[in-house]
Amino acid sequence: MELKTISAIDYCKFVTDGTHDSPKPKESGYKLITSKHLKRYDIDFDSANYISEEDYKKVIERSYVEQWDILFSMIGTIGNTYIETNNDINYACKNMGIFQMGRDEIKAKWLYYYLQTPKAKAYIEAVSRGTTQGYVPLGALRKMPIEITDDDNTKKIVSLLWELDEIIKENIKINSNLEQQARAIFKSWFVDYEPFGGVMPSDWQVSTLGEISDMSAGGDKPDIASDIETENCRVPIYSNGITDEGLYGYTDKARIFDESVTVSARGTIGYVCLRQVPYVPIVRLVSLTPKKKLVSAKYLYLFLKQLHIAGTGTTQQQLTVPNFKGTEILIPTSEIMSKFTDIITPFYDKILDNKVEIKKLCSLRDTLLPKLMSGEIDLSNIDI
Repeated sequence: MELKTISAIDYCKFVTDGTHDSPKPKESGYKLITSKHLKRYDIDFDSANYISEEDYKKVIERSYVEQWDILFSMIGTIGNTYIETNNDINYACKNMGIFQMGRDEIKAKWLYYYLQTPKAKAYIEAVSRGTTQGYVPLGALRKMPIEITDDDNTKKIVSLLWELDEIIKENIKINSNLEQQARAIFKSWFVDYEPFGGVMPSDWQVSTLGEISDMSAGGDKPDIASDIETENCRVPIYSNGITDEGLYGYTDKARIFDESVTVSARGTIGYVCLRQVPYVPIVRLVSLTPKKKLVSAKYLYLFLKQLHIAGTGTTQQQLTVPNFKGTEILIPTSEIMSKFTDIITPFYDKILDNKVEIKKLCSLRDTLLPKLMSGEIDLSNIDI
């Protein structure tokens, strides 16, 4: 497979919002998407602010998004990419670059995957600037070298990679649906009390997180650590990040073995995760291991998910273990707790199985991607 190198500006159009002003949040209107809302397979619209129609028109006047355009985070969290597959777009972007592809699906998919290759990532890292907050200069992105091939090879390569991504996205969608069902059951039982005539049973109690769980703050990164899973490092390390559920890397020995819950304590405070396998929490991550005779980890997780968790401090908000221990939690009878946990456990068993499958598929895709994009694996004689 022959590759030719051209500049991004010769491949597509690249624009940004072109203003440093931040539109004032509104209670309704249009969503404003920034780097922190950008995920690989979707956009976190729930945590994005609304802006007025007037501000929306000002932003999209310069940086409108169309189907098959690629969003690229170029300030703060650099390098996150998202390809817009929908035709009906009603959001605006802030502090983000847009590769405008002219609705060309194949070209868009090729660039989307190329941005994930080691060559593209190395270039972006080399041209990034800033100390307190990183950014990529607009001119550098327009000059970014892109390797392209003929249309036939392009279609074959992106079709193979896209098919893998579609399977991954379907598993993610299934997990999201299972999660929503579990939350709905929790709300029905412990918020609306529907199985109990709409009234909280008199024999339920209110306790505190400190009383029903062993709570601790994450420590330093282990001395033995790897960015990727290896034969010796298979235990996940989790931080307070939200990407990949806070996955920081891998180590050789776990610190927490029982099913538990983690809560981010700085930055995105209150990001809650259910941890079903042994792991190591590191700094700025609070771990709660429930006392099994009182609550299950799944109940604790769902309770915290619907709770508004706030930090303390004026300059930089943070969640501290002493303060968090005093947070009140509703405790039903042991019979109700067991019945509820038995009902929702199959949901989370399936979610865990899907996560394992997703991990395998992502590993396969990430192994194939650079080899396909560089021509190391030749598909020219293969029908796809």
